[in-house]
Amino acid sequence: MTSTWITGRTREILARHGIQLKKSLGQHFLTDQHVLDKMMKAAELDSRTGVLEIGPGVGALTQRLASEAGRVVAVELDGRLVPVLEELFADQPHVSVVHGDVMKVNLAALIRDELGTNPRPSVVANLPYYVTTPILMRLLEERLPLAHIVVMIQKEVAERLTAEPGTKAYGSITVATRYYADPEWVCRVPAHVFIPRPQVDSAVIRLNVRSQPPVEVNHERLLFQIIRAAFNRRRKTLPNALAPLLPADLGKEVLIGALEAAGIDPRRRGETLSLEEFACLTNHLDERILPHIS
Repeated sequence: MTSTWITGRTREILARHGIQLKKSLGQHFLTDQHVLDKMMKAAELDSRTGVLEIGPGVGALTQRLASEAGRVVAVELDGRLVPVLEELFADQPHVSVVHGDVMKVNLAALIRDELGTNPRPSVVANLPYYVTTPILMRLLEERLPLAHIVVMIQKEVAERLTAEPGTKAYGSITVATRYYADPEWVCRVPAHVFIPRPQVDSAVIRLNVRSQPPVEVNHERLLFQIIRAAFNRRRKTLPNALAPLLPADLGKEVLIGALEAAGIDPRRRGETLSLEEFACLTNHLDERILPHIS
């Protein structure tokens, strides 16, 4: 396949089936062969690999996945595209097309039933911009038995997921993602290689899913509450940013004491803390404020 061939194929399929793409579904179909090559390399597929694809569109990425993976399950929300995909892959029994919303499908059951014989399957997808973060967090928070998540997403979101502490792009989504996975930047993808062309550039990232978090915390829920509170008021020092977590009968000295016990200067802001520092702070705070956290 060449990029020109993929572009022609995409236009021909859409025209033959009379399909007008829906902006509300964030439909932008990749037509660049070199980007597909990079996604395949990042996914590290072989004949034993199972793959879950989200939003296959008209199947350009699906076709590459089918040529390299042992099993492919593609979940497509747009009912108009399901019969198109079923026709395209009718002669490839190792490819299944599922009509559904990935935010509502029972992913654990789908992976167990469709990819259960494939050790540590992966997700490879060109995700719609409008639902990127919810999809990624669902894939991670449900602790699905995944090896990698290789996704095309908006470049700005990719920069957030791979950012370092203290940078402008670093935020709560960065820290939360690193609790579940080790993110890697794969490549930038310019807007002109999509049909239709989006208004912003994209990027491919790979999330290496962790079997266990890299830090130990006594109360995981409290960890994420602290992270969110720190970034909700990111320009404030930590005692001021985290103060809303405290009940009325506890003063900021509790926060200052926990920060100092964790080896964190109370004058720092949340945007400078690593995941490890957030975990340490959580463990020094939990006994004092956990009873008050709803």
